[in-house]
Amino acid sequence: MTAVNLLDFDLDGLAAYCDSLGEKRFRAVQLMRWVHQRGEADFDRMSDLAKSLRAKLAGVAEVRPLPVISEHRSADGTVKWLFDVGAGNAVEAVFIPEDDRGTLCVSSQAGCAVGCRFCSTGHQGFSRNLTTGEILAQLWHAERSLRRAGAARPGPDPRVITNVVMMGMGEPLQNYAALVPALRVMLDDHAYGLSRRRLTVSTSGIVPMMDRLREDLPVALAVSLHAPDDALRDQLVPINRKYPLAELLAACQRYLERAPRDFITFEYCMLDGVNDSDAHARALLALVSARGPVGRLPCKFNLIPFNPFPQSGLRRSPNERVQAFAQVLMDGGIVTTVRRTRGDDIDAACGQLAGEVQDRTRVQERLLVRGPLPRAAAARAPNA
Repeated sequence: MTAVNLLDFDLDGLAAYCDSLGEKRFRAVQLMRWVHQRGEADFDRMSDLAKSLRAKLAGVAEVRPLPVISEHRSADGTVKWLFDVGAGNAVEAVFIPEDDRGTLCVSSQAGCAVGCRFCSTGHQGFSRNLTTGEILAQLWHAERSLRRAGAARPGPDPRVITNVVMMGMGEPLQNYAALVPALRVMLDDHAYGLSRRRLTVSTSGIVPMMDRLREDLPVALAVSLHAPDDALRDQLVPINRKYPLAELLAACQRYLERAPRDFITFEYCMLDGVNDSDAHARALLALVSARGPVGRLPCKFNLIPFNPFPQSGLRRSPNERVQAFAQVLMDGGIVTTVRRTRGDDIDAACGQLAGEVQDRTRVQERLLVRGPLPRAAAARAPNA
C-alpha cells in the first residue's frame, strides 16, 4: 500500500487524517509544525508526538520530497532546482535572494497549456498538473536546503524564504484544486506563516478562476498582460481569445474588492518591435484610466526584459526603449518598475524555466499553425 504523503494536506486535511487514526486535532498542529516549520521528515525525531502516534505514522504515512535532479547556483546568488515529478517530467523552482527578502518562484504544472508566445515553458507543451504535495515539496526542500546551507536570517524568525510567487512552470489557476490547499499551508502560522501580501499568484487571465480565488483565498495577484489591445494579446497570450481584455479587466476590478493589496500588478514582457513603442504605452494608460473599459483600475506595471530562446523568434527590447516605455507610464501616473534580470547564467530568469515535459498537447504543431506575428503587430508604432 502506498503511504499517505503528509505534504498533500493543509491543516484541515491533516486534522481529518489524524482523526482517521483516532488522534485529536492538536496532533495535526504538531505535525504541521514539525514538517513545515522545522523541515523534519523522520517521525522518530518528532519528539513531542506520542510514541504510539509515531508508530502509527511510520506504517502508513510519509513526508515525500521530490527527487532533486540538479541544483545550480548563479553568480548573483540565485538558486535553481530541477525536480523529478515522474514519467519523464521535471519542474523547476528558483530562489531569488534580496537584501530585504528571499523569494521562491514555484511551479504548479509540468509544462503549460496556455502557450504564451514569449515563454519557454509554453513552447514545451503540457503533461499534467502537479499535486498539492508536489507544489509544497518545492518550498519544503528549498527552505530546508537553504537553512542547512547557512542562509538563515538573523533574528527570531529563521525563515530564509519570506515571499512565494506562483510564477514558475504552468498556469496556477488551471490547477486550482491542488493550488488552494498549497496556498493555505504557505499562509498557515503553523507552517510557513507568509502574509497574503507576500504570496502572489500569477495568471494569464483565467477569469472564472480569478473570481473563485477572490472568494476562497484572495492573495496578491499578478496578471500577465503583455499587450494593450485584443488583437496583439490574442497573438501573444492565446487565452485572450477566450477571456478578452474587457472581461479580464473587469475580473481584476472585482478582485480588488477583497485583495490584500489595493492594486493589481500587471506583468509586461518587453518584446522588441512588437509591444514596446510609446504608442503601446499610451494605449496601456488609456486601458486602465477612468475612460477605459472598466473605469480607473488601480495597478502597477512590472516591465520584464525578455529572455530570448531560439524557438520564440522574438528579441529583447533595448534598455533605452524599456526606460522610455516606463517613463511614458510613470508620466501618466502609474507606478512602474523594471524587473532586474536574475539568474541569467543558469537559465533561471523570467520566462526561461523549462524543465522537462512529456508533451500531451502537440504544442509544436499548434505553434506552426499560429505562424509569425502579423506585420501590423510587429511594426513599431511611431513615437509622439
